Amino acid sequence: MALALFDLDNTLLAGDSDHSFGHFLCARGIVDEQTYRAATDRFYADYQAGTLDIDRYLRHALSPFKGKTPAELEPLLDSFLQDWVEPMVLPAALDLIEQHRQQGDVLAIITATNTVVTQPIAERLGIETLIGCEAQLIDGRYSGAPTGIPSFREGKVKRLQAWLKNTGHSMQGAHFYSDSHNDLPLLEQVDNPVAVDPDDPLKAIALNRGWRILSLRS
Repeated sequence: MALALFDLDNTLLAGDSDHSFGHFLCARGIVDEQTYRAATDRFYADYQAGTLDIDRYLRHALSPFKGKTPAELEPLLDSFLQDWVEPMVLPAALDLIEQHRQQGDVLAIITATNTVVTQPIAERLGIETLIGCEAQLIDGRYSGAPTGIPSFREGKVKRLQAWLKNTGHSMQGAHFYSDSHNDLPLLEQVDNPVAVDPDDPLKAIALNRGWRILSLRS
């Protein structure tokens, strides 16, 4: 069985769930719209430019969860999934996932978005294995801080290596699908790197190296 690894935002989804969740919180009045939206947009611009400070960003993104239990957040996350994420789900992405499933491949999402937001999305897409940035829990409540190695840039490689060690799976014949130049460290590790509706830097790299380029939106 080969691995089929998928980035989530702007790859399997026609949008960025992390960025959208910040706007969702603003729309719900859960955070101060002016300051939180501005910070969310600044961090997203940094991500696109390849200059994101992942620790600072995670503390921003996880701060609204502080003091809450996972159970207390379930209704909010369900609403976000139905009203904001469902319109981003790409039929062609579901077909791609099913294709790999029918081939007997091991499916996994590996994303820099925190698992609080992405766990329901992974379940919606039918993918059991999710590697994402982890939110710290203290006495059953979120602290508002991250924990562990962030699954971002080189961190995706480290987190995947740890998962491989724990599961015994191999990278032989693995696919990795991503839209972002931030995922170059992991794309370079797999036998089958695929640029999905890539940003301009990744598209240029993919063309130069002869990597497959795929659109799930057309």
